Amino acid sequence: MARPIWTGTLSFGLLNVPVSLMPGERSVDLHFRMLDSRSNTPVRYERVNAETGEEVPWKEIVKAFEYSKGNYVVLEPEDIKSAAADGREVVDVRTFVRADAIGPEYFEKPYVLVPGKKAEKGYVLLRETLERTGRIGIARVVIRTREYLSAVIPRGHALVLMLMRYPQELVDTADYKIPEGAAANYRISSREIEMAGQLVESMSDEWNPADYRDEFRDRLRKVIEKRMRSKGVVATETEEEAAMPENATTNVVDFMSLLQKSLASHRRTPAKKSAAKAAGKSGKGARAGKPATKKKSSTKKATAKKPSATRKAS
Repeated sequence: MARPIWTGTLSFGLLNVPVSLMPGERSVDLHFRMLDSRSNTPVRYERVNAETGEEVPWKEIVKAFEYSKGNYVVLEPEDIKSAAADGREVVDVRTFVRADAIGPEYFEKPYVLVPGKKAEKGYVLLRETLERTGRIGIARVVIRTREYLSAVIPRGHALVLMLMRYPQELVDTADYKIPEGAAANYRISSREIEMAGQLVESMSDEWNPADYRDEFRDRLRKVIEKRMRSKGVVATETEEEAAMPENATTNVVDFMSLLQKSLASHRRTPAKKSAAKAAGKSGKGARAGKPATKKKSSTKKATAKKPSATRKAS
């Protein structure tokens, strides 16, 4: 059985539901090893110095950013930790949006959120609310050392956490030569559109994932099995759940009280006219937002080339 990526909480408003983040996909690829054709022995990968050709031990390897050809900034482990988000093991839902408001190009990788012990009520509450409102939650989540944008989506009885791409990761379609304008500009007749619509209708069916398989993988597996039967075989040598947070929302928590408090703290800001009227009565102006402070991080510049990992066959 798959092991959780981490065990923490799913947070929205003042509710914190204990969950485990589980893999939502499995690899079915056929993995190959590289052999030396002269002796059919495995080929190893080694970390070698690009200049001396000598193997570099792990303890001597550092991470660096190449800001120009041959010039690097070496980052210490503390530098990378300082850039990491403070919230760990939390799916922090910041807002809810319509499920159809986000294009498919933003979705990248699925995980499954599994409720912790005695946390089913909060889990089902969020799932049912999202189903009935047609909304999905937009959240921040830290997996290992990187913070991701993500979406909490109801799928059947489960809540799926879908990692998302940031807008800057997507290529604008305007960067490519795409045919624009009406169909008539490309001499497409109404009859052709009608016939194309009839074709689409005749080929339409209900979506059934079980109807689709990786046929290339199936054929390749048959080739491998055939090779094994023909004696083309080569012989060579051959975690605990984290403790539940103190403020975790379990089945025995007063959900109504938490929901009321969350609603009170997420009231919409009144319209400008109403705000101005209220300000006139009280004689008080609007509060200015507190400017964010920036953390200073130190980096160390390397004056010489650092070792890079290259492949070496043995």
